[in-house]
Amino acid sequence: MAKPGLIQNACIILVVCTATAIAASAQTFTTIFSFDSTNGANPSAGLIRATDGNFYGTTKKGGANGWGTVFKITPEGTITTLHSFDYTDGAYPSGRLIQAADGNFYGTTEQDGGDGDYGTVFKITPGGRLTNLHTFRYSDGAYPFGGLIQATDGKFYGTTSDGGANFNGTVFKITSGGILTTLHSFGSAEGAFPWAGLIQASDGNFYGTTLGGGAFGDGTVFQMTSGGTLTTLHSFDPYLDGYHPQAGLIQATNGNFYGTTSGDARPSCRYPLGCGTVFELTPGGVLTTLHSFDTTDGHYPIGGVIQSSDGNFYGTTSAGASWRCQTGCGTVFEITAGSTLTLHRFQSTDGAYPSGRLIQITDGAFYGTTVGGGASSSGTIFRFVVAPAVTLSSTSLPFGNQVLEQTSTAKKVTVKNSGTAPLMVKRLSIDGTFAISANTCGAVLDIGKTCALSITFTPTVLGKVAGTLTLSDDASNSPQMVLLWGTGVEPATLMPLAAAYASQVVGTTSMAKTFTLTNYQSVELTGIKISTSGDFAVSATTCTTSLAAKGRCSIDIVFAPKATGARAGKLSVSNSASNSPQASSLNGTGK
Repeated sequence: MAKPGLIQNACIILVVCTATAIAASAQTFTTIFSFDSTNGANPSAGLIRATDGNFYGTTKKGGANGWGTVFKITPEGTITTLHSFDYTDGAYPSGRLIQAADGNFYGTTEQDGGDGDYGTVFKITPGGRLTNLHTFRYSDGAYPFGGLIQATDGKFYGTTSDGGANFNGTVFKITSGGILTTLHSFGSAEGAFPWAGLIQASDGNFYGTTLGGGAFGDGTVFQMTSGGTLTTLHSFDPYLDGYHPQAGLIQATNGNFYGTTSGDARPSCRYPLGCGTVFELTPGGVLTTLHSFDTTDGHYPIGGVIQSSDGNFYGTTSAGASWRCQTGCGTVFEITAGSTLTLHRFQSTDGAYPSGRLIQITDGAFYGTTVGGGASSSGTIFRFVVAPAVTLSSTSLPFGNQVLEQTSTAKKVTVKNSGTAPLMVKRLSIDGTFAISANTCGAVLDIGKTCALSITFTPTVLGKVAGTLTLSDDASNSPQMVLLWGTGVEPATLMPLAAAYASQVVGTTSMAKTFTLTNYQSVELTGIKISTSGDFAVSATTCTTSLAAKGRCSIDIVFAPKATGARAGKLSVSNSASNSPQASSLNGTGK
């Protein structure tokens, strides 16, 4: 497979998505805003959440002058354009904004209205007043795509993707007053063209990636001290661990670094420009590829990953996962300890080509942007909630008639996690005379997996008995309940319990009335003997000396009065049941 050039690979996100993909669950994904160019277009850098609870970001194009905007948007989707760039104060804001300790926002633009046209660093107040802090002149860097961070020393640090002493990009620091210092100019052997910004790790050093350069010419991960001393930790080999890491890094809770490459040259990749990877890198430079994309689950993960509050990693691919969208409209994915899960497949109506890093807020929801798609094909802002959901195979379970003090055959309820996050099972409870006889549901049920609960009924009283199986978990519809009911019956019954015959002429025989003997036991009823008393007699029966488990037979009884007046008798059936004999009272009148 041939590798694309740097610009071809890095700019793939500008393709317009025109078709649809498979939609995800409406309960978890919401497009909260669609740009229409007048209020901005192509938000490529992602969002931040400020101290006022609102989200802030930039659009690369659109706005009043067509050169991009800075905007504020509420969690409900009300947007305010804070600034429209007019080229004289910058154009094409690229990296994600940051909110500094002074409460203002800081960012970068790719171009500017000066002679060099190489980009700017700017400050903007929450009210929208913008100040240009620095205009690049190629000698001190060009095209600062990656945005800024504010370090522990209070100064701002960033990268330029080009320019500098060696024409391969720089690392710089800048004060809030606009004094810029070039800390390092890249040479090709140590890395070149850092498109992403930096992070400051727990050791106080800065870490980042370069799109090219290094031992194989396909990008690096580097460490740099605050004084500008740079160490190349890893050079990417396109045939082993990917190429062109366009996104920056994060440092996870385990101290290691995580990031993405935008492509890789594996023959198994189904797209000619490469599919991309997610990787882990130790501070010592040992790299592990956690996942290699293959277009069916997305490709070009240029936004990088974040570590969520659940400990897993989440990110986006800017293309792939749908044959309907040319190269695909992109995905949201999750990396767990054992697998990679596609949580959402973008379609043109809900956005296309997400390229910025996700953010997660305190309620657990993720927010992000797409470069294209939406109502006006100018990009969107979306909200994604990773949540478990429970689907039960049944919400009611009838057991029918069951012999007193005997346990029924088990009935099964299947529990499925139909949501987008592992389900945490907190508690199972059951009441009435019902019991859980078997349980394959552990403490955690993974996405798409099922488990089963087997329920039995052991009545202790005659008549209808009701109960409830309750499943408590972390799904939004918790607790889930299954209604249970059954009827407690004697081991064997004779019905009806009483019968009244019409007046009958002495010496004649009435029409027969039919009685039913039912064996509710799960074993055979044996030793059956039928007897009558009074002026009543058996005229026919299907009962023999035994009756199969759960079986029934009939007994026909006639009335033949021997005298006038009220006549009483009884039908009695003795057998092996514990409630033997079963009896029915009989009444008639002789005339």
